[in-house]
Amino acid sequence: MQRNEAVNIIRNKLDTSLKEAELIFDKAAAGGEISSSISIEDWLNKRFLPHLVFIDEKGYSQMCIDALKILSKTAPTDYGSSRQRDLGHLWADMTRGYLGELAFSLFLKKRWGITAKLGHDVGELKDYLPMDIHQIKEPQAEYRIPRLKIGIKAVKWNGIWLDISGDQFNHSDIHVLVKVGTGRDHLFAFFKKISVFKDKVLKIGQEVGSLSEEEAENLYNDLPSFKPISAYICGFVKRNAEYSDLSYAGKKGRLHYTIYSWNGPINPGDLEKIKERERISGKVRFEGIGSFAHDKGYLFNTGSLLWKEDDWNFVRNHL
Repeated sequence: MQRNEAVNIIRNKLDTSLKEAELIFDKAAAGGEISSSISIEDWLNKRFLPHLVFIDEKGYSQMCIDALKILSKTAPTDYGSSRQRDLGHLWADMTRGYLGELAFSLFLKKRWGITAKLGHDVGELKDYLPMDIHQIKEPQAEYRIPRLKIGIKAVKWNGIWLDISGDQFNHSDIHVLVKVGTGRDHLFAFFKKISVFKDKVLKIGQEVGSLSEEEAENLYNDLPSFKPISAYICGFVKRNAEYSDLSYAGKKGRLHYTIYSWNGPINPGDLEKIKERERISGKVRFEGIGSFAHDKGYLFNTGSLLWKEDDWNFVRNHL
């Protein structure tokens, strides 16, 4: 199977643009999900397609409102950074995170018939940090607390890293990475769907004389339309697995060194060690992102994640 064939299958399955389908494929390759040991066909048919779920308007609405409920109680800065996010940006980011959790719960339902409750009630951080799946219900059983503490991180389609900063890695038994197809305009698409623009914003624009009827209609048509959100359960890592320091692979350029694989802890000074080891006069950078906001925690490229049948059976048997 060639790249173009895989891209067309992705495009049709997700009902998306050629540009986005190419991005999905290229980032999977950049993350190491496609390699000399995993062919394009195997990645597509054994990893990507079986681990897809779709979030409908109801599910999106619930996650959007759940994020809004705790928006005022959330710090506006990015973790490990001083960059301030406005409320709209913060709301969109939090919604994406919640969509990742919902996607994993849909995966549990699709794969094993397990119903999950997400911990989205407002509460103390210490009560919610260890696990994003708070209760599960197996077929013909009552709800119970899962035996595994599951942390879930959501990224956009262009994400190729599971990045867990500080001591968060030790708070969960497994960490799941979910790629969520939200892009930058998912809130706008949702607002269009529920007529916020047509019945409110654009109507006011006409009333105050800023828009003609034709201009309002054109603006409305140019806004993105809502469709089910696709999500790819990319894989997971175990907290209690054996990891090695400086577990990286990369490529040396004329001046700089680009890391495209990492599977374990990252500590202050690691990049300087790599620079010295690889005899680099320039910078040591990470594929696709350049650098992270922190230098202590755990880091995994998507190709390092666990995703095969036996891996998921481990989760099922310990859940």
